[in-house]
This record gives sequence, C-alpha cells and structure tokens, in this order.
Amino acid sequence: MKHQNIMLDNKFGRKSRIPSDRIVNSKLLNDYLHRIFPSAEGIQPTAVVEGRLGPSIVVLDHTSGFEGLLLVDDDLLGVIGHSNFGSIRATTCVYKGKWIYEVLISSQGLMQIGWCTLNCRFNQEEGVGDTPDSYAYDGNRVRKWNVTTTNYGKSWAAGDIVSCLIDLDEGSISFCLNGVSLGTAFDNISRGSGMAYFPAISLSFKESVAFNFGSRPLRYPLTVLLVEGYRPLQDKPATDLVKAHKLLGYLKNVINIGIDISEGKLVERDSSTWQLHGEPTVLITLAHIFNNFAPLMCKVYLVEDVLMNFLLSILEGGGAVEAHPLIQQLLDLMWLLMEDYEVHECLKQLLMSLLRAYRFSPIVPDLGLQIHYLRLTIAILKHEKSRKYLLHNVLFDVLRSVVFFYIKSPLRVEEAGLQELIPTTWWPNRFNKEGKETKEVKEESAEERLRRRAYERGCQRLKKRIEVVEELQVQILKLLLNNKDHGGGGASRYIFLNKFRKFLQENASNRGNLTVLCPPEYMVCFLHRLISALRLYWDEYKLKNPSALSSEDAYVPPQLFYNGKVDYFDLQRLGGLLSHLKKTLKDDLASKASILIDPAEIQAVTMDDLDEDEESALSTAQRPAAALAIGGALARPSWLSSPTLGRANRFLSTAAVSLMTPRRSPGALEKVKVRTLNMEQRTEEDIEGSHGNEGLLLGKPSEEPEQQITENSLLEILDGIVMMYNLSVHQQLGKMVGVSDDVNEYAMALKDTEEKISRCPKRRIDICEELLKSQKVFSEKLNHLSRRLAWINVTIYSKEKMQDIYWLLRVCIRTIEHGDRVGSLFAFMPEFYLSVAMNTYSALKNYFSPVNSMEELPGYEETLTHLAAILAKHFADSRIVGTDIRDSLMQALASYVCYPHSLRAVERIPEDQRISMMRNLLAPYEQRPWAQTNWILVRLWRGCGFGYRYTRLPHLLKTKPEDANLPSLQKPCPSTLLQRHMADLLRSDREMAPSFLNSVLNQLNWAFSEFIGMIQEIQQAAERLERNFVDSRQLKVCATCFDLSVSLLRVLEMTVTLAPEIFLDWSRPSSELLLRRLAQLLNQVLNRVTAERNLFDRVVNLRLPGLESVDHYPILVAVTGILVRLLGWCHLAERATAVLLADPCFQLRSIQYLLGHTEPVALGVASSSTDKKHFSLQSYTDYISQEELAKVEQMLGHLSEESKQAAASTLPTSEEDLCPICYAHPISAVFKPCSHKSCKACINQHLMNNKDCFFCKATITGVDDYIKPATS
Repeated sequence: MKHQNIMLDNKFGRKSRIPSDRIVNSKLLNDYLHRIFPSAEGIQPTAVVEGRLGPSIVVLDHTSGFEGLLLVDDDLLGVIGHSNFGSIRATTCVYKGKWIYEVLISSQGLMQIGWCTLNCRFNQEEGVGDTPDSYAYDGNRVRKWNVTTTNYGKSWAAGDIVSCLIDLDEGSISFCLNGVSLGTAFDNISRGSGMAYFPAISLSFKESVAFNFGSRPLRYPLTVLLVEGYRPLQDKPATDLVKAHKLLGYLKNVINIGIDISEGKLVERDSSTWQLHGEPTVLITLAHIFNNFAPLMCKVYLVEDVLMNFLLSILEGGGAVEAHPLIQQLLDLMWLLMEDYEVHECLKQLLMSLLRAYRFSPIVPDLGLQIHYLRLTIAILKHEKSRKYLLHNVLFDVLRSVVFFYIKSPLRVEEAGLQELIPTTWWPNRFNKEGKETKEVKEESAEERLRRRAYERGCQRLKKRIEVVEELQVQILKLLLNNKDHGGGGASRYIFLNKFRKFLQENASNRGNLTVLCPPEYMVCFLHRLISALRLYWDEYKLKNPSALSSEDAYVPPQLFYNGKVDYFDLQRLGGLLSHLKKTLKDDLASKASILIDPAEIQAVTMDDLDEDEESALSTAQRPAAALAIGGALARPSWLSSPTLGRANRFLSTAAVSLMTPRRSPGALEKVKVRTLNMEQRTEEDIEGSHGNEGLLLGKPSEEPEQQITENSLLEILDGIVMMYNLSVHQQLGKMVGVSDDVNEYAMALKDTEEKISRCPKRRIDICEELLKSQKVFSEKLNHLSRRLAWINVTIYSKEKMQDIYWLLRVCIRTIEHGDRVGSLFAFMPEFYLSVAMNTYSALKNYFSPVNSMEELPGYEETLTHLAAILAKHFADSRIVGTDIRDSLMQALASYVCYPHSLRAVERIPEDQRISMMRNLLAPYEQRPWAQTNWILVRLWRGCGFGYRYTRLPHLLKTKPEDANLPSLQKPCPSTLLQRHMADLLRSDREMAPSFLNSVLNQLNWAFSEFIGMIQEIQQAAERLERNFVDSRQLKVCATCFDLSVSLLRVLEMTVTLAPEIFLDWSRPSSELLLRRLAQLLNQVLNRVTAERNLFDRVVNLRLPGLESVDHYPILVAVTGILVRLLGWCHLAERATAVLLADPCFQLRSIQYLLGHTEPVALGVASSSTDKKHFSLQSYTDYISQEELAKVEQMLGHLSEESKQAAASTLPTSEEDLCPICYAHPISAVFKPCSHKSCKACINQHLMNNKDCFFCKATITGVDDYIKPATS
C-alpha cells in the first residue's frame, strides 16, 4: 500500500505525510479535508465594510426603489423597461471610498445609468440625472446628465459593458465603456452628512440591461481595481474562492499524476488523455474532493471564476475539440460523484456564464474570444447526459441559447480592429441623376481599381475569420440535432424539436408581452445556422437512403398542415380559422386523407373560450409580483434582458397596489397547461412513426408521391425555419440595408462636394475651407461606414446567405405546389408559406442584389416562372379567404409585372394559366380591391398607349425620386402576349366585357368626382386670408384619386385599342350604352381639365407638396389616346363621332386646347395670363411622336367639320320632351309596368346596376320604345 501513501503526499502536500503502515481510506481523507477546510458553522458574519450601507448581497430594490413599470429578473439583477421611462435603484448605497459596478447593455436605446441619493424623486418623464443629486451617462445620445446635459463619452451598442465608478474621497464620478475610461464625468459631487449614493438606472420601453455589483467576477476589473483601488459593491466570496482553488489544485494533481504499480512510485502524465479506469485510490480521492467541491460549484461566482476558467484552460492549446477528451471525463466525474441537483445547478450556471461571456466579449480582429467560448460550449454539449439535461431544462427554458448563434455587428469599427483588417476602404461612386448606381460598366481609374481590389481582399480576410465562428455555431446545432444518442431517454433531436416548437410559439403568439420576443438580429443568424445543420443531416440521410429526396428538392408535405401532428398555435390558415376549416372540410378530410374529426373537438372551441383565453393572457401579463405568486409566472418576458433570465420574472408597477388576482379558475389553467405539455412531450415514435404509424405524415393524400422525402423530424424543423423567416427575419434583412443606403448617400454628398471644390473660385478661401471641412467629414464617415458595411455584407448579405434564402424560396414554392394539388385541403396551409415565398423573392431582389446578382443563382429562370405561376393562380383563389394575404398576393403580382425579367416569367407560364389570370383580372371591380388589379392592367399596357412611354412625368424630371427602385419608377415593359389574351377574352365572352367596362366606368366616375370635390376644398383653403394648413393626408388622398383616374382612363384606352368593337359594334347588346357613357365621361374630364383659369388650373399652379403627380399632361394624353383610337377606327368612326357630338357636354374648345389653341379673351377683361405658357401636346416632342400629333390634328379637323354639320341639322326640342333625368336627350323609353319615362341612355345605364324605377321604386320588368303621340 506504499504507493497510496505517496499518492496522498503528492495530492495534498508534504505536511500530510501518512505513516507507511496506514491504509488510505475514506476516514483518513475525510479527516484531512476537515482539517484543511473547517466547517462553515460558527463563522462570524462579515464585518460591516466602511463606506457602504445595506445588505452584503446587492440587488435591485424591487420593493420600494423604483418608478414606473418594470420587469425584473428572478435574480433581481436584470431589468426591462415596461413604460415610458422607468427608474430603479439598488438596495445598497455608498458614502465613502471608491466603488464600481458594471452594467451589461442588452439593447442600445434610451437609458440613463449612474448614481442617485435616497431623496431623488423620479417620474415617467424624469429619471436618473434629471434631479440635482443624481448623475448619469447616456450612451444612446452620447451625453452626461445632472439636471443639465453636455456631450460625454462614446455611443454604446448592445453587447457593451459600462463600468460606473464613484470616488467619494475626491467627489468624482466617471464611466468606462468596455474597460476604456471615458474620463471624469462629474467632479465636486455633493458629499457629507446624509449623502449616500445608490446605483440607479432609468430606461425607456423595452430597453434592457443586467447589473453586476460583484456577484460575478467583474469583466473589466484589472485597470480599475489593481491600479486605482476601486471595489465592487458586493464583496467576492473570498473564503469559498480560496477553498475552490485549493480543491481544483487537488483535482489537477489527480489528473496530472499517475501510479506506476510495478515501480511503486508516482509518475507525471499527459492530463489531456486522462481517463478514469476505476482505480480505487483515485476514486476514493476524487470522491472526497468532489464532496467538498460540489457545493461550491453551485455558486455563480465560483462557477465563472474557477470552473469555467479551468475548462477554458484545457482547450487553450488549440486543435479540434475532440482532441481534448478530458472535459468529457470531468463531466462523467461530475455526474458520478455529485448529487443530481448539484450537477444540474452547476451546468446551468456554467452555461449561463459561457453565454454571458460570449455575448459581452468585445470584437477583436481574429474573433478569438468568441471562438474560445464556443469551443467550450461544444465540448460540454458533446457530453450526452449533460447535453440532454441542458436541452430539457436550460437551453430554451432558463437562458436564451439563440445568442450562441449570433455574431454581433461592431458599432465602433476601430475597437473591433477592422482598420487593421481592412486598411483600404472603397465605395461605389458612379451614380446617375436619380441617385441610383449605374449598371453600365464605366472605365474606372487605375487608382480606384487598386482601392476596390484592396478593399475586396480585406473583406475576404474578414469573411474567413467569421466563417470559423459560423462553423462552430453549426457544430453546436449538429450536436443538438443528433438523433442517434438514445442512451438514457429520447435522442437529442426530439427534445430540441419540442423546445424549438415552444420557442416559435412564444415568438408567434405575442399578445401577452412584447418583451418575450427574440430580437430579430438573433433570428437572422439562428436561421442561417439552422439551415446549414438541417441540410447536412438531410443529405446525410439521402446518402444512406438513395430513394429519399436531397435537400436541394426539399419541401413540406401538405398533410402536416391538416393532420394535427404539428402545432401551428393560433396562426392564420389560408382558408381561415382551423376550427372553421375542421367544420366545413370534415368530409374532404375523411375522403381524401382518411382523417375523421371528432364532433366533440369541433364544438370544443367557442367564442366564449376564445374570449376567456384572451382575458387570461392579459391578466397574466399585467399581474404584479404578489399576484404572480398565486396565478403563475409571466411567460418568459426575458428576451431583451440579460441572457440568463428565468421564466418567472417580477413585474414591478408603481400602480400595482390595486391590480387584480387571476380571473381564471385553476381548472381552466390546468387544461391549457396539459395541452401545451402534450406538444412538448412528444416522443420519437410520435414524430418519426413506427410500423403501421406514419407519425407526422399521417393522412397522406393520393396526390402525394409515394417517394420518401426524408426523416419526419427534419420536415418539422424545415417547417419551423419557414415560420422563423416570417416572424422577424425578413424585417431585419430590410432594416440592415440602411447601412448600404447611407454609404450611397454619403458617397453622393462627397462627390458633390468635390465637384464644388473644383469649381470654387480661388479668391473665395472661406468657401473653400468650409467645403474642405465637409469633404473631411464625409470621407471619415465613409471610411467608417464602408468597414461596417463589409462586416454586414459578410455576416448578412454574403453569397452563402443569399443561397440560403434562395433555397428557402424554392422550398416554399414546392410546398405550395404540392399543397395546391390536394384541392380543398389547400385551405389548411398556414398563410406564412405564401408570405415567405413572396418575401424571400423580394429580399433576393432588393436586399442582396447590390452585393450578389440574383441572376447567377442556379435555376433562377425556372424559379421565377414557378413563382409567377403561384402568384397568377392564387391572387384570386377562392380557397384563400384572408384579406391581408390576398392583398399581398395582388401587390406581389403587380410588382412582378413591372420588371422585364419577372414579366417574361409570367409570359412563360402555361397558356391556360395565363388566360385564367387575365380572366380574373377582368372580373368586375365591385366587391373587391380593384386598384391593384387596375394597376396590373396599366403596367401591361404602359409603353403602348398614346404618349405613354415615360418612366417619370415630364414636370417631375428635375426632382429626385425618393426611391428609384420603386416598381412605379421602372421603365415601361408592355406585354403584347397578355394584351392578346385580354383582347380574345373581351371579344369571346359577351357577358364579361360589359360587366368589366361598366365597373371601370363606375370607378372612373367615382374617382374623378372625388378628386374634383377635394381640389375644391383645397382651393378654398388656399384662398383664405388667415394662415391655414391643408392636411397632408387630404393631399395624399387627392393625389391618389387623380392617379386612379389616369389609370382607369389608360385601361379604357387599352380596351378601345385591343377590342374597339365592344364599343362600336352595336349588334352587341351593351355597345351603344357603353359608348355613350364613355363619351359622357371623356367630355366631363375634358371640360374640367382644359378650361383656362379654372379650378384644376389654379390647383396645379399652386404646386403643393403631396400633389406633385397632379398635372395636365398625364390625364389629357390618356383622354386623347381614347379619342384618337375611337375616332380613327375606319368605317365605324362616324358612329363614335355622332355619339360624342350628341353628348350635351361636348365642347370643341376642349379638343382645341390639346394643341394649344386658346379661347379668345372677352372684351373688358384684363389679360392677366397672356404671358403664361399654354398647355400643348406639341411641346412634349420627347414624349409624343410626330405620328401621334398628326392623328390629333386630324381628329380636331374631323370634329370641327362634323360639329358644324351637326349644329346645322339639329332641331330645337321642347323642354317637355326632354328626359327628366339628364335633360340632355329626348324621351325615348317607357318603363313597364309603371309607365314612367326617360331617354334610353339613362334607363339602360341605370339597369346595369339597379332594377328599381327612378321615380316610384317599382321593379322594372321591361322597357319599351316611346313614340310621342301626334298633336291634334
């Protein structure tokens, strides 16, 4: 037994030498350790520290020290603002000495952090720094506050750490940001009797931070504590720390030293390959070490300072994580030698510390800190038992593990070392007049080429470093998605799947509390890593099962949407609410999918139940701490605060005294809980299925192929990824494009400034100096932004990220196509699949295109065509009932036809689908949102109409558009193919044409009347002598009505051009009526717009902001186009001419006005506007061709001649014989059975919309010709 004595000697030091005749046993070790570490009992409490008052454990004062509404974590160290401006202070104050605490910034919004006294009184408008004895730093506005405010410090960002220092000996307050001093903020602060300062913060709604008063090791202690003598408010556990370090030393000795039994001596060995071989001496020694070590490893400070640093040191040598099995061995030891509850608490605190360290580590050029923490996370998660415990209880329940997949974007590029990584900056500087980067390749200078290439090399260096981090993050997800680790319960993937679904539910059902939501910037990174991990497993399965689909052809089968195996919470389906669909489609479910709906299930959800659920959600969200103790905790309002928050959070409210207790009975709460747990407790068999059980794929329709897709669990993850994109990823992708827009704006400003410098006269030194200052500011800003943009392009808009989004688009397209094949059951598909299909395409086109070209993606043309087919088919699909999704589909199709690439894709879809789309577009405009439909028809025509080849209106050319990429500002690209389909439909369907044109004429009548009414109000307001303002919304509505009128006129022009016989072939029943109505409307528009010095003229000349599009040109060329087409149609032109001249509103001067012929000025009237330039189509030679002008002149000559002849042949009509409705035409029709009379035009128009008599409201059964009886 000699070697056992030697072993002890080496483990615990020379003084513990044991006589050689004694055997190492449990009692011997126990006695030794008791002697080294005396019992904690009887130890006197720590003496009061001079200069500090309050509890030794410092937390936020949740009982009285707050103002407003706040959410405070379980550990009372994290806080989220829940009102306009909430304030809270700590429980401990200081009055003497030097003190420090740290604040971990989780969101970068409006906050004031610092110190206050007990006498400070805050409210919803004033917080820390707004009263005389409170002092604060605000990194959002980069200012310091003490009643007044001045500039101070740097701007902070999420992930930064602010150190707050107070020196009560010198009377000064200062702050540090990420360990870098910002200088003294305040000196000569109030001191003396009764003056003690509490740490305090004021923060606005949804802003969040976590405090560290010393309960954890300070992140930036070195420069502060050692040099200047500052102390944290809470003392570190010194005794426990010494004990833990000693025990860790003993543990290291056991690992580093082995027993050579043959030689009877101890030998040093490589600790990295150490394994527990069951040697009794080693086991007994370790058991006693852990007996003392385990209780310490449940304490936050010790886990972070001792255990985490020790584990990190194991991995410091580099190499793959697999090359360091010691961590696995140590975790085995912990599970073997510690109580389960101790291991659980230790692992929880360890992961919390790792997450906090990862999130709040500064960005360095090689991302070494982030890589270090991720490698340890991987090493821990490689341990199966630990991984499953963490998945079950920690990763989604206690902390937000999504942070591990986030790579934060540096706000201050110089601190992130991007200046060294990307020493040369570059930005595009070739712009056209509209501020849009030119597509044409211009010759760039040699210097510019060198700069661009150097910048691109720097971006590549950055990309390689970020890819290392991304690869580690994917490795973490691969461990969590492992489905082969069946030891000790279900595989990790199925635990992850249930937790992931719960995570999606929390982010999708946000009625209760906005702070539950995962920040969108985290969602973006999580989505990309999850796609990478999913595709790896998908293709791995394909290798083992060649008959399965590859990830390139992935889709979600339709049965997932209706078989109830996957929970979609309360998300909207295409056909409406799930309960409604189960009722209306239960027969189809039974016949097509062999799924029987239990009648009791259909009746289970009533409106009363829904109301009760909503009340419960609201009452839970508003309950204060006292109520929570009775009714259950808030549903994890922790997302925006520290990464370590629990589900149960205290809700602080200064008005909480009268707040309520839970309204629902415990029974009802239990029912909801049981339903949720069922979804969370699904097993592998429930998901993957087994013999005779299809799992998630229950109810396969006959239309679905028999081919296996992949593992069912991967299908559910894919479904979750699509949902994630819809929740917040798309919104975040659009938000980050702002940096690129900023670069373009500054580049334009710099270019403009440099041009001004080159033109500046040498004698004007003052101007030149100012311009040079501006140039310097713009250059510095561009250097900063271009480096920041490089980071964003690599992390968010890289080619690989673009391919992920493209893959997601194709997944959605295939899913929709497969869902469409199951007929009525398509209604069960969640709306977000269609939304994601449209949004991913929009993102690829608008957000990624400056960096990577969409045209280079594989199968791009084919994908465009498939998406075009979906939009063309489903924008009018009766199975889709939601107005929002129908509007989105219509808008997507409208945008699609504006761009040549996507319009050609629409033309490539099968002919029957194209014709069906045009039929839906030509349906009557009543009872549906018609403006977008009309816009689509106009875009298909734009480029073919009279004077309709412009991109922007002539009078707006000199102004810069807000966004040159808007669909409405794209060059005309008409589709003659779709125009031909429209003409064929209008000709062949004799019922469609009248109903469509009647609705267009009705809407034109309404839109133009509304426009005229509104400009009358605007004119009256403008003429008032007193100062007045016209509501901008009224101007916007007015301009919209004008634009609608022009669009409707263009659709009429299109119809007259493509199928003139609808108006002119009077063998058709409604042709004459439609022609008369058209003539009437055209004359009304001409009379209103062409009269000089009239209402329209005066409002146009005001040039009010908001009415930029209102001008003579767009509306007059549209009307001219219709007239030219009508009157130039060969043998039937006389018919059109006669109807136009017969209309009582016709005035020849309106036609003359088009060519600049003005009416003569009456005698005695001052010619105030003779100098004014008159409107004439002849002045728009860039927009109207000579051929078109010739047709207008020909039309004017024709109408002049015909109007003379008509005037000569017209006989006077008695007033009694005129139609009592219009007073324009003679009575020519009598109604049956009431015998009232009118002209044919009035009654025919009336009968298109109403069957009741004008006068007596009797139902009209027939109309006969009226012949006036001869007078006697």
